Amino acid sequence: MWKNCGKTFIICVVFVSYIKNGNGNGIYHVSLRGDNSIKLYWSLDYNSETVIFEIHIPSDYGWFAIGFSDRGNLFPSDICLLWRDLKGISHLKDAYVDENGVTHNDKQEDCNNFKIKRNGNITKFAFERRFDTCDQQDYIIEEGTTHIVWSRGNHNLYKPEGINISFTPDNHGMVRVNLLKNTKVNYYLPSHVKIFDFLNDKVEVPAEETTYWCRIIKLPEEFKKKHHIYQYGANIQETSEGLVHHMEVFHCQTGVDEEIPLYNGDCFGKNRPPKTQVCKRVLAAWAMGAPPFKYPKEASLPIGGENFNPYIMLEVHYNNPDLRTGIIDSSGIRFHISSKLKEMDAGVIELGLEYTDKMAIPPGQDSFSLTGYCISSCTAMGHTLITKCDYNTKDRENITLGGFSISDEMCVNYIHYFPASELEVCKSSISDQALHTFFRYMNEWENQYTLPDNGISDNYKAIKWNRMRIQLLDEVYNESPISMQCNMSSGDRFPGYWENAPLPYLSTTLGPPPRYCDKKFK
Repeated sequence: MWKNCGKTFIICVVFVSYIKNGNGNGIYHVSLRGDNSIKLYWSLDYNSETVIFEIHIPSDYGWFAIGFSDRGNLFPSDICLLWRDLKGISHLKDAYVDENGVTHNDKQEDCNNFKIKRNGNITKFAFERRFDTCDQQDYIIEEGTTHIVWSRGNHNLYKPEGINISFTPDNHGMVRVNLLKNTKVNYYLPSHVKIFDFLNDKVEVPAEETTYWCRIIKLPEEFKKKHHIYQYGANIQETSEGLVHHMEVFHCQTGVDEEIPLYNGDCFGKNRPPKTQVCKRVLAAWAMGAPPFKYPKEASLPIGGENFNPYIMLEVHYNNPDLRTGIIDSSGIRFHISSKLKEMDAGVIELGLEYTDKMAIPPGQDSFSLTGYCISSCTAMGHTLITKCDYNTKDRENITLGGFSISDEMCVNYIHYFPASELEVCKSSISDQALHTFFRYMNEWENQYTLPDNGISDNYKAIKWNRMRIQLLDEVYNESPISMQCNMSSGDRFPGYWENAPLPYLSTTLGPPPRYCDKKFK
C-alpha cells in the first residue's frame, strides 16, 4: 500500500503478503466497502498480461465472491469465488453469475495461483488473472473503468455452485476503478520539488447519498512567485477511502487583487457567496482508483505568479449511500510543486457533455449512447474531439437525467496537454430549439404531458417511454444541432455564436481492440 515518506513514494508492506512489486510496478488499492473493512490490492505484470489480486476480508466468512461486470450490476458477472467447505477448508473457484443472480462453475479455470492466510480477524487471499482469458464467460480487463463487484455469505458450502449472491446491501457492493495503469512512470521527483497539501479541515460528512463539499483558501506568500505542478494525487484518510468518490481543485480566475470569501461548506449551499462562482479553472482532478498524475519533463501546469489570483478551491464529492453518520474527514489533494520552471506551461481541457438535464437516458435500455462534441470552430484547428458514453438502464423505471448527483449521469473527461492555450471547457448539449421541438411533437402527436411551461426534467419524466419514442429520442440526439460551451479559463465564452452548431461529420469510427486468442491461448 502507498505511504508518503517525505518527497518520494515508497511501498510499505503492511498487510500485503502475496503481491510482489515485480518489474518496478506499483501496488494499488481501493476500499470495497465504505467502512474500510474490505479492501482490494492489485499489481500488474504487463509481460504476462496478468493482474495479481489480493483481497482482505473479515475472517467470519462462509464464502466471498469478487469479480467484474460490464456496468456495475452484481449480476450477470464474472467472479472468483472463495468458499469454505463443511470441513472448514477454503477453496477458490472460477465461476460466473447468471441473470438471476445464481452462480455456475466455469469450465475453464482462470482464477490461478490461489493463496490464503489468516492474520487475526483478517483473512487475506490472492490470485492471478489474465487481462484476456479468451473464455466466453470471462470479462476482458481493458484500459479505462472497470466495475469491481463483490458479495459474501456467512455459511459454509457443500459445493460452490448454485449460490444466489443477491443479498442485503451490507453483503454486496461495487466500486469503479482503473485497474490498468501506466507502470512506466518514474515516481522519483527532483530534490527541489516540495509538497503542498490542500485538504479539507475536519468536515463532518452529511448522512446523505451525495455531497459536494467546497473549501476555499488563499495560497501562501511563496506563491507570489510562479511555480510548476510536477505531480498531484489523492491524500485520503484511511477511514474515508470508500467515501471520497472524486475531487477537483479549481483556481478562482479573476483579478489578481480581487478577494474571494474563504467559503467552507456545501458547494450548492444557499449561503455560498456569489463571488466564489469564479472558482472554475481546473488545476487538478482525481477519481477513485486513480494513481498520482505526473507531468512530463517538457511541461507542467502553472500555479502562482504576479498575475495569479491567490485563491483556490477544493471540491470533494462524498458518496455515502449507506447514510453513515459521525464521519469526520480531512482528505484532499497533495501537490508536488517547484519554483524551478519547465520549458512550457501545460493546460487542461474539459471535454464531453454539459452537466445539464437536457441530456437524458431512457429507462429499460441495454445500451443507449450519448455523445459530447468539441467542434473544430472552438479548437480553432482541423481536428474535432468527441466523447461518447454508453449507458445501461435496465434497472431504471424512468428517465435518468444528466447532472451532478451520483444517481445522475456525467459524460466528461479531462485532457492534459501542452503548450497551454486559453481554451478551458469544450462541451456540448442538444440545442434548446431541437429539444423543445421534440417535446412539442411528444405532446401533439403522442399525447404526452410535455408542455412549454414545464421544466426540462418534468417533461422528460412525463413521457411514457416505449420503443418508438426511445428510438426517436436517439435520432434527435444524433441528428440535431448542438449548443456549445466554448469557454476560456475565466469561464467566459469565446466570441462567436455557439447555438445550433451543426454536428461534425465522422468519416470512420473506432472498432473494438484486437484480440490474440487464437495465437496466445489456444
